[in-house]
Amino acid sequence: MTHDRTPVILYRHPKSGHCHRVELMLSLLGLPCRPVDLDMAAGAHKAPAHLAISPLGQVPAIDDDGVTLSDSTAILTYLALRHGDGPRWRGRDPQEAAEIQRWLSIASGEIAAGPCAARLVTLFGADLDHGAAIARSHALLAVMEAHLRGRDWLAAGRVTLADVAAYSYVAHAPEGGVSLAPYAAVRAWLRRVEALDGFVAMAPSPILAPALA
Repeated sequence: MTHDRTPVILYRHPKSGHCHRVELMLSLLGLPCRPVDLDMAAGAHKAPAHLAISPLGQVPAIDDDGVTLSDSTAILTYLALRHGDGPRWRGRDPQEAAEIQRWLSIASGEIAAGPCAARLVTLFGADLDHGAAIARSHALLAVMEAHLRGRDWLAAGRVTLADVAAYSYVAHAPEGGVSLAPYAAVRAWLRRVEALDGFVAMAPSPILAPALA
């Protein structure tokens, strides 16, 4: 479904999985998007104009016809409730809603500390413990692998915000030196997300260290 409306402005870094979550959700909802890539190295995310939208100086942030919001999982929730079938994406009963919220918390916790952090080291030279991030990634992936055996989606019998929030950094975990080879159920889940009508990929990045291949 294509909406004849003002595009949602998405302030982003094109290689950020946090930003890709929002771009993916916009596309799944058929909402037009106008990406604005910020020069983070030059401090564009700390400029007064951006801080007025995102007080912590973070990306992603959106401007939806005058409604401004930051934080990727908060934006996912907003988009689902304002522009989508809210119960479908956010939960049709208390148990579903709680399970979806659990995965949103995992996206902001274990995924950020694992696959996201590992990728920050290899792609952006972040001063983080790469070995610890890889270990956290495999601990999380082992849990996801067991969880996804015999089920198609993370939190319900359909795609929800849980899957949108978790997808980007798991799919790009190899860019951080985290192999997905041992996790057949996780890889099958990634393929299901990628087969969704409206799926849009995040641009791949090369693995910079040969030893990580």
